[in-house]
Amino acid sequence: MTDTQGTNRPRLGTTVLGYPRIGPDRELKRAVERYWRRETTAYELRATAAELRAATRAELRDAGLGSVPGNTFSFYDQMLDAALTVGAVPARFAGHAAGDPLDLLFAMARGAEGVPALEMTKWFDTNYHYLVPEIGPGTRFRLAGRTPVDDVVEGREQGIPTRPVLVGPVTFLLLSKAADGAPDGFAPLDLLDPLLEVYAQLLTELSWAGAEWVQLDEPAFAADRTPAELGALRRAYARLGDVAERPGLLVAGYFGSLGEALPILADSPVDAIALDLVAGTADVDAAGALTGLRDKTVLAGVVEGRNVWRTDPDVALSRAARLLGSAGRVEISTSCSLLHVPYDASRETTLPADLVERLAFAREKVTEVVLLGRALDGEDVTAELDAARARAARPAGRDDRVRARLDALGADHYRRADGEVRAKAQASALDLPTVPTTTIGSFPQTGEIRKDRAALKAGRIDDAEYVRRMRAEIERVVRLQEGIGLDVLVHGEPERNDMVQYFAEHLAGFAATEHGWVQSYGSRCVRPPILHSDVSRAAPITVGWSTYAQSLTDRPMKGMLTGPVTILAWSFVRDDQPLGETARQVGLALRDEVRDLEAAGLRIVQVDEPALRETLPLRRADQPAYVDWAVDAFRLVTGGVADSTQIHTHLCYSEFGEVVAAIDALDADVTTVEAARSRMEVLDALGSGVPRGLGPGVYDVHSPEVPSAATMTVLLRAALDRIGAQRLWANPDCGLKTRRETEVVATLRNLVAAAAQVRAAG
Repeated sequence: MTDTQGTNRPRLGTTVLGYPRIGPDRELKRAVERYWRRETTAYELRATAAELRAATRAELRDAGLGSVPGNTFSFYDQMLDAALTVGAVPARFAGHAAGDPLDLLFAMARGAEGVPALEMTKWFDTNYHYLVPEIGPGTRFRLAGRTPVDDVVEGREQGIPTRPVLVGPVTFLLLSKAADGAPDGFAPLDLLDPLLEVYAQLLTELSWAGAEWVQLDEPAFAADRTPAELGALRRAYARLGDVAERPGLLVAGYFGSLGEALPILADSPVDAIALDLVAGTADVDAAGALTGLRDKTVLAGVVEGRNVWRTDPDVALSRAARLLGSAGRVEISTSCSLLHVPYDASRETTLPADLVERLAFAREKVTEVVLLGRALDGEDVTAELDAARARAARPAGRDDRVRARLDALGADHYRRADGEVRAKAQASALDLPTVPTTTIGSFPQTGEIRKDRAALKAGRIDDAEYVRRMRAEIERVVRLQEGIGLDVLVHGEPERNDMVQYFAEHLAGFAATEHGWVQSYGSRCVRPPILHSDVSRAAPITVGWSTYAQSLTDRPMKGMLTGPVTILAWSFVRDDQPLGETARQVGLALRDEVRDLEAAGLRIVQVDEPALRETLPLRRADQPAYVDWAVDAFRLVTGGVADSTQIHTHLCYSEFGEVVAAIDALDADVTTVEAARSRMEVLDALGSGVPRGLGPGVYDVHSPEVPSAATMTVLLRAALDRIGAQRLWANPDCGLKTRRETEVVATLRNLVAAAAQVRAAG
């Protein structure tokens, strides 16, 4: 069908910007991990991947979408795939380039044979992690991979035309880092022009393969951008729009308003623009003044792609309808890729029925897109819209007791003594050496632990037997740490399935899913809990486990909690009240837990906030309000302890430079951060911030490689030169849950040896 409203391209139709790729039952995760263990072949892994791609295409076609996205599959990460497609492979991986392409991909993702992996960081303000391409003046872009073309051909052979989805060239470069050894002043964006020639070649090959549309994702422009970066966007799409043989160009912006980038794209020769009208509602008003949109299709992203609540059809259609006079054609879409939500809410048979009625996972969101598209096209879908309204209008639960406690809080609930006063009290209470060693919290979860948890859930063992088995594991982990020589111990968290889900299962106002898996990175999947009502704590959650662990040793044992910002960031959160208000409810519940841990004799409590940076709004104008409520929620958790109780926090895989002031304002006594993959670059980002204890990680826990004591000594000495022995801690980058115990033991022994060498050197 040809669209006659302002463009001679085939009609795009209702669509989604992307779809989950792990499989409804995490088929990809299991296949990839079997391949890593050499229990299966590359052929078998690729066969599983092909089955998942075919099933996704068929599902989206059968749901009634006008355009089915393609090339959204990845064995690990879409930014890594983009780097491989354009030949951006660092020289250190040259030894892996001659074999199976899968081995090169996984070497870059995970490291191999002493070759460090690419750095990993958060995908904008989500909990998805991407691998950071390394670009230098010597990078020679070329069309090195044709996976996007192969995907189009595969879809055509299945009888399902697809719209390949690519990371846009400007976003690709803006999210890349300058390679080691690049001269001062070099930025990856300097190589935009040669990269555009590769994209131009790829567009032509996609057209030859039969693609009628291609989607180029440019979410980097949902953040503040310099005039030079905006100029790069203009130059990029002037060049790509000029490609003689190409599909229709759909440029997708998401995670917020496109702002100054929107008029640039409106005046460019692209054929369609996707707008996030959930997080970027300002674009609705801006579009009305842009005459350049009148010959373009605009995708109205009115179905939320990052949360799990039903769409209010009246709000969605109102926003989409306001674009009708501004664009050549308006189509309904999701606000962003559905990569960030689970597959199918109808599978959640253990959740309360009224809650399930409020939920929309990926499959339900596709149905919403199709329904709204039919309504926008003028079909009579009154009955279906009425049913959608009823589902979206179900209210959240309210707890007046929680609200009264929050209303009664005063400034003294957030205040602690000066940092130097606390440091002296803690030094006396803890008597730790310089450069103390510790871990972030979790230890490897064995198959036996997972079987025990499943046996408890299935009723094959009772609570008493489960506690006995977990205590046995805790004692084993405590003795292991003592034998390794760590200074500050953890209980290993064998009882916890996930650092957020575990707390959600013990707090009122949350629900845990059975099948709500979402990809976090690579083969790592999580089940974000659903925060649906007011939050409270009925009884202590961690105190019994932590006090038992402390009873086994004279060394300090850390009580381990997940902080309120991270619990919100890694949950699907109610959207009927401000996030800051919800964070205070969670913070109040955790405050009770911290005070109980202290009363039980724990001298160190760690409150992890790895999501502090990822939740930071992309636009600077929106950031101060976020920082205020995030810091207040954390300090509500920790503000009730004695000076001698040491508060730790942990942050990981983020651009910390943007939240230095917030990290400092948390007022933790010790802050541990990811630093191994970036080889201590985090210290440059932190600068003179965080004046108290700091533990820059020296062990990359997302790689199977075991770093030597010498390697970690070099990293610790680099940190020592910057922050001094009195502030420095030695620790891994993150928790050890996903690693094998043989790797962990060997590495922690090396960590202890490295710390000893640094102490001995003064």
